[in-house]
Amino acid sequence: MNQLDKKNTKGSRQNFALPRRHCIAVALMLAISGTCGTATAASQGKSKEASVPLKLGPVLVLGDSLSAEYGLTRGKGWVQLLQQHMDDEKIPRKVVNASISGETTSGGRSRLPSLLTQHQPALVVLELGGNDALRGLALQSTQSNLQAMVKASKDSGAQVLLVGMQVPPNYGTAYTEQFASMFEKIASEQKLPLVPFLLSGFGDAPDAAQWFQSDRIHPNAKAQPLMLGNVWPKLKPLLK
Repeated sequence: MNQLDKKNTKGSRQNFALPRRHCIAVALMLAISGTCGTATAASQGKSKEASVPLKLGPVLVLGDSLSAEYGLTRGKGWVQLLQQHMDDEKIPRKVVNASISGETTSGGRSRLPSLLTQHQPALVVLELGGNDALRGLALQSTQSNLQAMVKASKDSGAQVLLVGMQVPPNYGTAYTEQFASMFEKIASEQKLPLVPFLLSGFGDAPDAAQWFQSDRIHPNAKAQPLMLGNVWPKLKPLLK
């Protein structure tokens, strides 16, 4: 190989072999470019994910005849009025009314697991206990059943709103006070929002008779908005 060939070969090597500092710079640029690309893709993925609206679980109402439209035209009960009110407020939640006339806390406790599995509610409204009192069932049993339903609902991931009830004074002062305080105790222990008395404002009013059906037990149609008015302030914050 002559001197010219050697010179050209040396020049070729110099043309294709980048200095070490240039190699490092290129590597860094490629690494940064790759990182930015990954970050951009992740950001786009998050944006796309954030744009998908969350699926909001229903509101499950588990109650007795006070929530089951007993003696009323269909669609006039407070639970149905709740659905209408939520629709008017543009709150995208479905209300599932699983209330049955004559239901006790024992019956509600036995039905709740399948209801939780079937409907997967985000919020459970417990309105039970009145029929336990009417049947003279032990307060300890009623309290135990309510606590079990609260636990089952929470374990399923649902929030719980407890709706309290009161009994007439003819049950005796001691029983009347213990029954009312039972709901307060459960709500305090379980850190639950509580509607102290579903019939507050008319069931305990001097003119209470005008708000009830002829049996003097079940509220009539004009009392239903008042019942919703007692529930709504406690329920609304749970829908956010």
